[in-house]
Amino acid sequence: MVRFDYRHFVILGPQSQKSAEASECAAEQGSFWPFHDLLFDRKARSVDDLKRLAADLSLDTAAFDTCLDSGTYESLVRDETELIASLGVRGTPAFVINGQPLAGAQPFEIFEQIIEAELAGVDR
Repeated sequence: MVRFDYRHFVILGPQSQKSAEASECAAEQGSFWPFHDLLFDRKARSVDDLKRLAADLSLDTAAFDTCLDSGTYESLVRDETELIASLGVRGTPAFVINGQPLAGAQPFEIFEQIIEAELAGVDR
């Protein structure tokens, strides 16, 4: 079985932290991936920018703003960043396959080779 998990890895400072928190606030409204994609497309630079993205996605902006302003996901994002760093990851994009870090944007074939090798070693 292959499972994909997305974890936050804040490496660009306080604004990256807030952006990650904002994506979790959007997730509360079922919009993690649309927010994620818009965030990278528009390169939000401030908390006000993040709030505008939520409005552009027609999210409940009062709920989103309260979530973001309260720091609801601050510790989750920080904990995920620490976990990923402890695995030896130093930049993005990065992937961890069965505890094995894979750095950089890689072609599908690289993932396929690693996953097939891992699956071959699993008792069925």
